[in-house]
Amino acid sequence: MLKVQYSLNKHRFRIWEVVLLIFAFLLLASSSVSLSAAEERPLVYVLEVEKTVTFGTARYIERGLEEAQFNQADACIISLNTPGGLVDATLEIIQDMSAAKIPVITYVNPEGGIAASAGTFILLNGHIAAMSPGTTCGAAMPVTISPNEEGTQAADQKTINFLAGHMKSIADERGRPADIAGQFVTDNLVLNNREALEKGVVDYVAANREELLEKIHNTTVTVNGQDRVLRTAGAHMVTVPQNTSEKAINLISDPTLSMLFLTIGVMGLLIGFYSPGFFLPETLGAISLILGLSGIGLFQGNLTAGLLILLGIGLLVAELFTPTFGILGIGGVVSIVIGILLFPNEPLMPERWFTAFKFMALGVGLVVGVFLLIATLGIAKLRGRKPAQGNMESLEGVVSTELNPRGFIRISGEIWQAETKDGNTVKEGELVRVVQRKGLLLLVEPVNQNENGG
Repeated sequence: MLKVQYSLNKHRFRIWEVVLLIFAFLLLASSSVSLSAAEERPLVYVLEVEKTVTFGTARYIERGLEEAQFNQADACIISLNTPGGLVDATLEIIQDMSAAKIPVITYVNPEGGIAASAGTFILLNGHIAAMSPGTTCGAAMPVTISPNEEGTQAADQKTINFLAGHMKSIADERGRPADIAGQFVTDNLVLNNREALEKGVVDYVAANREELLEKIHNTTVTVNGQDRVLRTAGAHMVTVPQNTSEKAINLISDPTLSMLFLTIGVMGLLIGFYSPGFFLPETLGAISLILGLSGIGLFQGNLTAGLLILLGIGLLVAELFTPTFGILGIGGVVSIVIGILLFPNEPLMPERWFTAFKFMALGVGLVVGVFLLIATLGIAKLRGRKPAQGNMESLEGVVSTELNPRGFIRISGEIWQAETKDGNTVKEGELVRVVQRKGLLLLVEPVNQNENGG
């Protein structure tokens, strides 16, 4: 009897073992299916274009598309809410979009947003174009600011015809009505989301990105001559923020600020030439001029950064040989820091790298600034101290920069600002003798003149 009971209990124990094993197997299989489904979830990158389209925007779009392609994204959304911007920057964006190896979806949002002027060019160039309810597009006629008339006026006919033709070409390439696209430029045509959808300017109207991705799922688009079927339903969206460099370029390439920088640059240099010796106007003018010229598109990106860094190094070197008490040095530090912040152009670097790079740039500026402060305080202390040799009158020195009538001389191993007593010019390299000291200014006369007079 005991043996029979033991046998039944033993079999019952084995049955529970089998049940637990089956349950564990089903749980593991379920987890594997869920994990596999998560891994197969589509990936969509999102680039947000807001406010004015500038060269910073162009660099941002270029980096975002490269990052999306590198990570094998299924598509990229360019979210638009912009009143327009620079023509050259817009053309660069269109070129990058056309060369993209993944589908590019242009989408005007949020509700109440606009894609005017440059934004319309970008909107029409998407493989799929969409708008949110309550949004508008159009009004892409180029304008110029005339000094003889108030406000703005339409650009010359040649420019209008060129941009209208380019807009038609973009629309035709994407299978959109070229005649309406041309009217955006020639007639300043404006369409709301319903009208744009009815006329075939856009392909979809969707309230948000999730709805848009559901609607375009399984749609076939042509990318670089090859048909691609979109897999976007339930996609994981990654929004790419602008990095520090792109934000800085956005700022300086804003048309209003670039003109302001140019004005400050020209005025600073003029003031410096007419009133030499103070150095602040020349320093501020040189930095502003580089930023202004970069802003209007004369040179961009790493070239701007390189010029600013070279200017900063030059200013720091000049500070060592010229007693400006930190003016040139501070300008040099500012120029170098701005140059470093503008330098990165590495689209595949992670976001934390740019954060570390920004702090590194500020750290460099801080270290150089502290060194400069110590050196300046030392020079100021030295200048404020009475000369060890007593009265400086009758001491002789060598002209380091031409006295016309004011310049600099080297005397007793130091650089002093000097002015000729009689107002005449003394060339570089000639000997002079101190006649009188007025604070940090020495009145001098040529040594040969003094000797001849004797």
